[in-house]
Amino acid sequence: MSGTLVLVRHGQSEWNKKNLFTGWKDPDLTEAGVAEAKAAGERLKAAGHASFDRGFTSKLGRAQRTLKLILETIGQTDLEISENVALNERDYGDLAGLNKDDAREKWGEDQVHVWRRSYDVPPPGGESLKDTGARTWPYYLHVIQPTVLRGNTVIVSAHGNSLRALVMALEGLTPDEILKYEIATGVPIVYKLNADSTIAEKSVLEA
Repeated sequence: MSGTLVLVRHGQSEWNKKNLFTGWKDPDLTEAGVAEAKAAGERLKAAGHASFDRGFTSKLGRAQRTLKLILETIGQTDLEISENVALNERDYGDLAGLNKDDAREKWGEDQVHVWRRSYDVPPPGGESLKDTGARTWPYYLHVIQPTVLRGNTVIVSAHGNSLRALVMALEGLTPDEILKYEIATGVPIVYKLNADSTIAEKSVLEA
């Protein structure tokens, strides 16, 4: 058996627009974010992915709403969806809610860059990307991946850093490689997996 895994980062949020650290805070999507989610649904439909067997998302509203909008767009509003904190965005701790420019003024550009772009250095009271992976990887390996490998088509709507952790595991990337990996809002990444969980095919459904 093999299956299909679709990863989607939520559409633009109000705090993305304001250049704020978001993390586990829960701002809604902007109008642009709603449009991104609907466009993701249209691109999935155009690529032949108009039906899913299972959905997974985080406990945060922006990811949940993105998934809901995608499913409404493809015409599948009755999908079984699991919500789990394991898929939440990286926790930015004391940085959450701060403007990124203000944070640079307070702590210095070099320190904020280390917090944002290092693999294993967390901000005060928060998580590093490695910490995020430590809660995301077990959930993927024990819950999501087995669902895909039973031959199902699965969609995951989550966040930049929780998805980067998943991509790191899926593609076997090093810490240095994943730090350079950008995941755009509202752009589906489609993996077809072999029965041994390796990647048979990957496509990025850009506009």
